[in-house]
Amino acid sequence: MIGRRSLLALLASMAAPVRLGWAADHKSKVAFGPPEQPRVISLSGMGRMPGRRGGTIRMLIGGQRDIRFMPIIGYARLIGYDTDLNLQPDILESFDTFEDRIFTFRIRKGHRWSDGSEFTTEDFRYCWEDIYQNRELHRGGIPIELRVDDREPQFEILDKWTVRYSWHASNPDLLARIASPVPLKLAMPAAYLKQFHSRYQDADTLATLCKKYRVEDWTDLQLKMSRTSRPENPELPTLDPWVNTTAPPASQFVFKRNPHFHRVDERAVQLPYIDKILLNSSSSDIIAAKTGAGESDLQISGIDFSDYTFLKSAEDRLPIKVNLWRRSQGSRIALFPNLNCSDTVWRRLLWDVRVRRALSLGIDRTEINKAVFYGLARESSNSILAESPLFKASYARAWASHAPEEANRLLDEAGLKREKPGGIRLLPDGRPATIIVESAGENTFESDVLELVTDHWAQIGIKLFTRISQREIFRKRIMGGDTIMSVFQGLDNGIPTAEMSPRELAPTSDDQYQWPVWGLHHLSGGSDGHAPDMKEAIDLLRLFKAWRRAATIAEQEAIWHRMLEVYTDQVFTIGIVNAALVPIVSSSRLRNIPVDGLFGFDPTSYLGVYLPDTFWLEEGN
Repeated sequence: MIGRRSLLALLASMAAPVRLGWAADHKSKVAFGPPEQPRVISLSGMGRMPGRRGGTIRMLIGGQRDIRFMPIIGYARLIGYDTDLNLQPDILESFDTFEDRIFTFRIRKGHRWSDGSEFTTEDFRYCWEDIYQNRELHRGGIPIELRVDDREPQFEILDKWTVRYSWHASNPDLLARIASPVPLKLAMPAAYLKQFHSRYQDADTLATLCKKYRVEDWTDLQLKMSRTSRPENPELPTLDPWVNTTAPPASQFVFKRNPHFHRVDERAVQLPYIDKILLNSSSSDIIAAKTGAGESDLQISGIDFSDYTFLKSAEDRLPIKVNLWRRSQGSRIALFPNLNCSDTVWRRLLWDVRVRRALSLGIDRTEINKAVFYGLARESSNSILAESPLFKASYARAWASHAPEEANRLLDEAGLKREKPGGIRLLPDGRPATIIVESAGENTFESDVLELVTDHWAQIGIKLFTRISQREIFRKRIMGGDTIMSVFQGLDNGIPTAEMSPRELAPTSDDQYQWPVWGLHHLSGGSDGHAPDMKEAIDLLRLFKAWRRAATIAEQEAIWHRMLEVYTDQVFTIGIVNAALVPIVSSSRLRNIPVDGLFGFDPTSYLGVYLPDTFWLEEGN
C-alpha cells in the first residue's frame, strides 16, 4: 500500500499536486487529498488507461428530483461490487465477517468528509445512537435491515477507526444492502448534523433553524438536512466523488470534485479525474432531442432504444459515441396487479391465480418484441436473466406464451362471463371487466406496448385503459389502493447470485406495486401496513426469512430456486420482455467508459460499478 508521505511526494511532483486549504467551518488547516491508505484503482488491470485531471461534463436530467442519480452512479460505498459483482472494501480500508453474524469495519485513517471534517467511528455512533435509537426520528426503531428475528445487533466502537456489529444469528444480506444503489446508512457526518439535533443544540436555536428552513420541528429539520439519496443540501458533507454546490430550485446543478475523495489511480493521482459535472434540467420529453443536438457529454437517462437510430445518426455530425448496453431488469416493462386494491370485487379476482395467469397468457409477446423492440429483446416472464447463475428457462417461460384459448378457459372458470361471444366480460357485480392500467408516464414506449396489450386483451374479453400521472401521485394511488393495475419495469436485479438477497420476490417493501401494503408492513417492522394474508405471499416471506438464516451457499441457492418457482408460477407480476438494449451516449473525448455493459438499478447502480470517477476527458475541442 502507498504510505502518506510517499503519496504526498508523488502527488506533489504531478500536474495536480496536493494543495493546502481551509476546510469549510473548520479552524485548522487540512490537506486536500485522499486518506493515508487510499483505495488504489489499477486501471491497467481493468484494461483502461490512466487519465488526466480536469474538465467538465454535461448531463441532462428530467427535473430536480433526478439529481438522485449522482450518489447512485458515483458509487462510493463502505463496501461495493466490482464489475464481476464481487464485494470488496471501498470507503472502508477492510472488513471482517464471522458466520455472517459479526461484522468488523475498519476506516481508512486520515479520511475526511468533503468539508474537511474527520471521518471516524463517531460518525457511525451518531448514526446508530442519535438517529436510529431516537424514537422521535425513527418511530419504528432501527431499520429492518439491521434486525435479525426482530432483534437489533450489539454495536461496539473498538477504537477511533474500527466498529463492530454483532447479531445472535446470521444477517447474510447486510453487505449487499451496504453495496446497493441506495445503501443502508451506517455512518453520517456527525460534526455537521449535530447542529440540527435536539441532543446537541438548544431549543431556541433549533426553532430559528426550523423557521429558516421552513420545517415544522427539529426532526423534520434533521431529516431534511441529512438527506443523501437526493442531495439537495449543498452544505451536507459527503464521501461521494462529486459534491452538489447548488441549492434548489435551479435549472442547473453543479457538482464539483470532492477534494478528499478516497480513491487514487496506480500513479497515485487522486480521483475523480473530472473536475465538474453539470446537471441541466430539461423536460423528459426532449432529452433525446437535446442529446442528439450535442447538449450532453454523458447521457444515461431520458433516452431509450427507440431513440437509438436518431442518436446513432448524430455521430456523423457531432463528437459523440452511442453504444448499446443490456438492461438487467427482470422485465423491461411489466404489469403489476394490485393485490391490495380497495375495489373488493377486483381484489378477489386478482387474488385468483387463474385470472393472473390468463392475463399473462393473453399477451402476444412476440408481436410486442418485434414491433417495439425490433426483435432484439427476450420474451419472458418477470424473472431473472440468462446471465444469472440461478437462471432456468422454466422461470422465463412460466405462463409467458401466447395462448388466448387457454386464457379464455381460465377466465370462464374464474367466473368472468361473457354475454355474447367475443364481447367484454362482466364482473360478478355486473360491471364490465375494465382494467385501468396506471403509469408514471416516464417511458415513451409504454404507450406503444399498452396499445398492443389492449388489442390482445380484447380477444379474451378484458378492456384496458391507461391513466398517466406524476410519479408521486402514481405511488400514492397504488399505496392507497386506488389502482387496480400499474405498469413499470420488472425486478431491479435480474442477474442475482445465490448470495444476493431474494427480497424482491417477497413482500418486503412499499415500492413493490403488486403488494405495497404487505411490503410496508415488513419494511416498517410491523408498525404500518398489514401482514400478507395470501398463502403464497406468506410462503415467499417465510422463504425469504429462511434464506437469511441459511448456513451455506447451497442452502441459499435452494431457497432462491423455490422462491423463483413460486413467484413465476403464481404470476404476481406480468413480465413481457427482458434483456432489452439501451443507448449510452458519451462525448467522443470521454475515455474509460466501457463499450458495453449491464445497465440497471440493482446491483450495478447504472454506471456505478464501472467507476465513473475513472472516466476522463482527452484534450481537444
